[in-house]
This record gives sequence, structure tokens and C-alpha cells, in this order.
Amino acid sequence: MVAVIDAPLEIRANSTADDKAVAIRAVYKQVLGNPHVMESERLVIAESQFYDGTYTLREFVRAVAKSDFYRARYFETCAPYRFVELNFKHLLGRAPVDQAELSEHIQRTVNEGYDAEIDSYIDSVEYCEKFGENIVPYYTGAKTQVGKKQVSYNRTLSLLQGIAGVDSADKDSRLVDSVATNATVAASTPSTGGRLSPYPDATAKRFKIVVKGSKFDSPRRISTTEYIVPGDRMTPQIQRINRTGAKIVSITELN
Repeated sequence: MVAVIDAPLEIRANSTADDKAVAIRAVYKQVLGNPHVMESERLVIAESQFYDGTYTLREFVRAVAKSDFYRARYFETCAPYRFVELNFKHLLGRAPVDQAELSEHIQRTVNEGYDAEIDSYIDSVEYCEKFGENIVPYYTGAKTQVGKKQVSYNRTLSLLQGIAGVDSADKDSRLVDSVATNATVAASTPSTGGRLSPYPDATAKRFKIVVKGSKFDSPRRISTTEYIVPGDRMTPQIQRINRTGAKIVSITELN
């Protein structure tokens, strides 16, 4: 299997319309997870704003990540852990470092909403230092780096697809077990879909969701509630919690 990694593409002040067309295609491929984008699915207005200079490349990336295309494929149909790990892959070019980082983004999605989650990557210091205003995000985490742990490199490789692979083909997280237990994964890129996990099925794992919210009979009283849910029920459970107005404090994997 072949994976194209660590290949920055930058737009400069003297870039031509053809150069920008190449960058647009690269953004669609990277941010949307290598799908086939039909003409009707293209962001015509955002593309025009990028061509005429109203949008920087970074703002075009933001528009793609907030598009109905991205939302439908990765937020509405994927498990929460999968959604977050793909945000890291698509927007920062790496895998999540640890459980705390993963949980932080899941909680932000639930408590602040979809747009806030996307903005947290694109407005981050890491994004600005790596890609700035004019570089298409790429897989920086798929190359060994001084001072970086080997496990981070391995996890990023585990998220990569082949040339014909499409991220939306996998709905379950590939890294939830590795990140939650701080376990290593093999440095290989899977050629088929599925999770890299010691468990035979995603539903074999259970998670504890700790929630804080007002009691129904006394709005001034704050209660703490714990939910134990299997991996395949996390999305509907989080949606139910969100509808009550409660706040998710933590999500942890149970042994």
C-alpha cells in the first residue's frame, strides 16, 4: 500500500489561478478524506472567494471542514472518537497524542458545538505554526521527528489510507483503545477498513461518561451522573445528554 505523506503545497503572492486550482483539489482531498467530490458538492462560493483573495487558503480549509459534505460524513454518521481522530488527521496532519487530548475535543463538540470543534484546530497555535495561512494541511505526523514519541508516529500511520482509500468507509475509531490505554500500535498502514484494536468488535469496549447538570426538581442543585455505555451506543447517548443541557465532564474507557 502506498501513502503520500509530508508533501507541503503552498500558495504564494505570485501564484496563478492554475496554482490555486491545484491547491483547491489538494484541500478537498486532504480535508474530506480522499473522496470523489461531484460538481454539485463543490463549495463554489468559497472557491471564488479563495480565487479572488477574499479567503486565504486557511479560510478555505475552514469552509471545507464546516461544509455539509464534511459534517454528514464524519460528524453525523461516525462514532465520536472517530470524528475527533479524523479531525486531527485532516486538519493537523497527525493522530491524537493521548486520552486527555481526545476527551477535550469530544467535550468541546458536545458542549460548544460542531463549529467550535472545527475552529479549535484551525485557530490553534499548532496549525498556524505548521501551515500558516497558505499551506495545505498534510501528514506531518507520519514522519519521525526529534522529540516526538514513536507511538505518535505509529498512530498517524494507522490512520492513513491507501491512494484509493476513503476515510468515510470506517465509522468506528481506529485508535480509541491505543489512546485510552496508552498502548502502542504497529507502524503499519492497514489496507482495509476496520479498527486497530485487541478487541474483535467495537461494541466489546465500554465507556464511562460523567455528566454534570441541574436537577429537574431544583435547578439550583447540580448533580453528577455516570453513564456506562458500549462503544456503538456512544453517539446516541451523547446526543441525549446534549439535549438535556447537561455538561459532559469526562469520557473514559473501562477495562
